[in-house]
Amino acid sequence: MTKTGSPTTDLIALPAFQGGPKLRVRWLGRVAYDDALVLQRRLQNHSSENYLLLMQHPHIVTIGRRGSSDHILTDVEGLGARIIETDRGGEVTYHGPGQLVGYPILTLPGKRGGGMTDTAAYVASLEQLLVDVLSELGLIAGRFRCQTGVWIDPESANPRKIAAIGVRLARARSMHGFAFNVDCDLEWFNKIVPCGNADTANTSLAAEGVDVSIQEVVDLLVSHAGQLWGEGGIVDRTGVVYGTDRLDFTRLQTISDQPDSGGGVSPRLLGRLVQAGVDSVNAVPYQTRKPDWVKVKLNTGTDYRRLRSTMRDLRLTTVCEEAGCPNIYECWNDGTATFMILGERCTRSCGFCLVDTRRPELPDRNEPERVAEAAARMKLAYVVVTMVARDDLADGGAELVAETVAAVRRRLPTARVETLISDLGGDPDALQVVFDAKPDVLNHNIETVARLQRAIRPSAGYTRSLAVLCRAKSSGLTTKSSIIVGMGETHTEIVQTLADLNAVGTDIVTIGQYLRPSVRHVPVTQWWEPADFTYWKEIGESMGIGHVEASPLTRSSYHASQAAEAVKDVELKKI
Repeated sequence: MTKTGSPTTDLIALPAFQGGPKLRVRWLGRVAYDDALVLQRRLQNHSSENYLLLMQHPHIVTIGRRGSSDHILTDVEGLGARIIETDRGGEVTYHGPGQLVGYPILTLPGKRGGGMTDTAAYVASLEQLLVDVLSELGLIAGRFRCQTGVWIDPESANPRKIAAIGVRLARARSMHGFAFNVDCDLEWFNKIVPCGNADTANTSLAAEGVDVSIQEVVDLLVSHAGQLWGEGGIVDRTGVVYGTDRLDFTRLQTISDQPDSGGGVSPRLLGRLVQAGVDSVNAVPYQTRKPDWVKVKLNTGTDYRRLRSTMRDLRLTTVCEEAGCPNIYECWNDGTATFMILGERCTRSCGFCLVDTRRPELPDRNEPERVAEAAARMKLAYVVVTMVARDDLADGGAELVAETVAAVRRRLPTARVETLISDLGGDPDALQVVFDAKPDVLNHNIETVARLQRAIRPSAGYTRSLAVLCRAKSSGLTTKSSIIVGMGETHTEIVQTLADLNAVGTDIVTIGQYLRPSVRHVPVTQWWEPADFTYWKEIGESMGIGHVEASPLTRSSYHASQAAEAVKDVELKKI
């Protein structure tokens, strides 16, 4: 049983490679405020794409440009909330679970078609958007005493604020947006003076007796936003999935025990796949013969054996071996390898990855010098250094990555170095340690499309990965990311992911076919054909990505040197 896909089977009027729709809507789930802020700034300042980012935040109190910490009445940090000063308009407000936050990143028209953007008109349009949604939910809403925001029963004796608005405009591009109370803990508003207004109460849809989920509100809001900002109401929409349905784990265990379906996959992983809409039952059976285009011939030539001997002699680990890379023979016989540092055990358990997930050992402080010695023996001109995720370390392993870059450059001053890093927990200080080492290419893999993130890589996240790439690009680095296909995604979702990577300025993208490393891992849902990869390369590069390396056997470090050269050539042509 061989399942293949065609790039046109699910393409729904989405010519993203020709400029795309006017509005890209992304439901991002629960997102750290810092990650959202970094992503917004990148999209506002370095992209012409129009986005509507929808999400929830953990408990947080933000202080706008006109705000004062005096309006924080309680030790909110002691209660688990962070306090962040931000560059939006307005004063102090609260974000937390059960609140829908929307960040429109738009190019806005000037006053009467020219001149500066009309901020008041834009804020009024946001208010009207929320008023229209509330009207569909049966609530009368509007503005109260010319104050920014949206109130329920604004003309009554008991107006109640249900949404706050704070924006920032620069060069006709918007960021920040609105916070819409769906079913949040309203007690948090009593711990601050929300938006400087102590005279009116705050409310939510739940408090007003409207029984509706966040997703139902998102659907309504996107429909109205499409009419407001989309082209003919059409938007390019996708998002992460955080399943809330109760699953029958007895049934999932039964499916897991069937070798011809999702056999071997744990009920927990199978449950996440079900919630993400992946049909594991009818996936490609594990023992199915692979198509010819994903078969690799054994070729243990002289250079392959020499390189393997060097790795063993210096007690080094390569991702080529640990991750079961299909290109190991080609790359090793070509004298190229990707060094994997910080041990061979990862603290995360992604559904596609073969790397060992037992408790890791302490880092070896001499490892950077051994990597440099191996690179020198091999006389490498291009060195790729990757890492396992080390969430057990305070800096996630950042210091050792930076030391490895420095060690290689001491031994091989003319060699270029690419680092493939984890998200380092999103820690900006840890990330900066790696950025300050100035790798020639900073690689961080997004791995899969938004919908499958929670199922495939539960300890990571779509927004966080985009934020890592944003931070790296803002530090002046050449950036790179990778997409693995064949785990349940659609063609449209691959194009959407390419669009998002392009919007944050990613220079290099690799796309390759997923090969199930064991019966315990995510099943292969389909074999994409070589022509599909060619098509994605054309789409990605036509969007503006400097180089897309795409083929069934492509992996993140495949042809890494050639990709870096291709991007350099693209940049030179722009000068």
